[in-house]
Amino acid sequence: MKRFAWIWGMAALLTTVVVRAETLNVQVREVTLRASPSALGVPVGAAKYAEPVTVEERRPGWVRVRNAAGVSGWVHESAVTAKRIALRAGSETVAAGASAREVALAGKGFSEEIEREFRKANKDADYTWVDRMETFAVAPSRIAAFLREGGVVTKGGAR
Repeated sequence: MKRFAWIWGMAALLTTVVVRAETLNVQVREVTLRASPSALGVPVGAAKYAEPVTVEERRPGWVRVRNAAGVSGWVHESAVTAKRIALRAGSETVAAGASAREVALAGKGFSEEIEREFRKANKDADYTWVDRMETFAVAPSRIAAFLREGGVVTKGGAR
């Protein structure tokens, strides 16, 4: 009888414990949610700067999150933060948001300042096409189709 009471008591205790999901905030202008934890993963959605996302799973360097629209996908951990991001018009908080490109460049040790120094040291280099390519925008669906066509990824994500 004591054993039954103990089991019942533990079950009651467990049902009253509220499990709070971990919430992170997007710290880049927009992050692509991917089907697999890879930069080559098929895009499945997006989340915008300061948007709270719910953590579903973690892997080294990657976090699977669910955005406000209910879309679940993988993002690089550098794109999200546990810090609360407050949006206030005209404040430095809003202006300080880094783009995904800026975060990626910083992760590689590259910044606009380093690029300026490189250009200064290599004055004969022609950056016309590099500058032009930086203005190209390709829809995530076209990128995914290109990667699938080339056999780089399968329909569900990276190989």
